[in-house]
Amino acid sequence: MITETFDNKSEAIINLIKKPDAVKVDVCIVTFSHEIEKYVADNYASEEIADLWSASGKTPIYLIESDNKRIAFFRTFVGAPITSALIEDSTVELDCYKYVLFGGAGCLNKEIAHGKVMVPTAAYRDEGTSYRYAPASDYIDIPNSKIVEKFMSENKIPYALGQTWTTDSFYRETRNNFEKRRADGCISVEMESAGVQAMCIFRNLDLYVFFTSGDLLDAPEWDSRFEADGDKGQHDVGHFRMALELAKYVVEAQ
Repeated sequence: MITETFDNKSEAIINLIKKPDAVKVDVCIVTFSHEIEKYVADNYASEEIADLWSASGKTPIYLIESDNKRIAFFRTFVGAPITSALIEDSTVELDCYKYVLFGGAGCLNKEIAHGKVMVPTAAYRDEGTSYRYAPASDYIDIPNSKIVEKFMSENKIPYALGQTWTTDSFYRETRNNFEKRRADGCISVEMESAGVQAMCIFRNLDLYVFFTSGDLLDAPEWDSRFEADGDKGQHDVGHFRMALELAKYVVEAQ
């Protein structure tokens, strides 16, 4: 069974080996939007410092220098397997142990106003990746949620705090499962948190996560919110600037 696949008794067949000349950075920001990637490359990046390669092609890692901090940035793809793997690959190229992850997520509670960011405290493990990195359980805690919450509060950024539902298949978010997860206290649904957090705990990395409230599941019919999405949702460059300030904040908090 998938819930029995965690194995810390034998060696992995493929292992990560950090390069001797790995580039030292203070923190790395990871997101999903190709529009934000272009914005960062055009307006913030001083250079490309490394490349990650897969069958999908090259993923460049950019360097941002801000307030005497060296901050890496790269764009990942949707889903826990590839996002976890790219972060793992980045640890070969980078001397870095702090990662800020942000992007869009579905909203499970209509009382959460559109425009707030969502800060997940724990992730329901309705995916496969996390079971390779942590013993089976329904939820995995997101331990740095308190730091992200403190950052949002101190900077007067509207946010909602609660559990998230990590799924592998958004076309199988059924009404019954939605009701169960909402009753549990989940306020969002996305495809990365559980897997990435489990991997980060296993690899001794610090993860800091927040989401943009996107489509609404808490409605008689699915509401994409696209037409009313004047701020471009997860492509909103303002959320990158928020992530950049959070990245500098977690460096100072060490």
